[in-house]
Amino acid sequence: MPYYRQHVFFCINQREDGRQCCAQANAAAMRDHLKRRVQESGLAGVGGVRVNTAGCLGRCAEGPVIVIYPEAVWYTYTQVQDLEEILKEHLAGGRIVERLRLAD
Repeated sequence: MPYYRQHVFFCINQREDGRQCCAQANAAAMRDHLKRRVQESGLAGVGGVRVNTAGCLGRCAEGPVIVIYPEAVWYTYTQVQDLEEILKEHLAGGRIVERLRLAD
């Protein structure tokens, strides 16, 4: 059994040259929100879900982005409600949120 069932990687990259990046979409605060909600929902910890910070995930034009492993499902989001839907449907329910999913 893996130490964590799922890892959620949040790109919070800040580009200094002004090009589009996840940090421009308040990614760090959004990461903090999902991390707190995963803990509140009882999904965090060994055998559960881990929310991590990532540097640039290379999909800035589609961002902000997160990727969930081991499923390798990429999502974009624009608001807290999107993250709440990912929490409820994907992390807790095991169902991919197609409307937020990015193509592989």
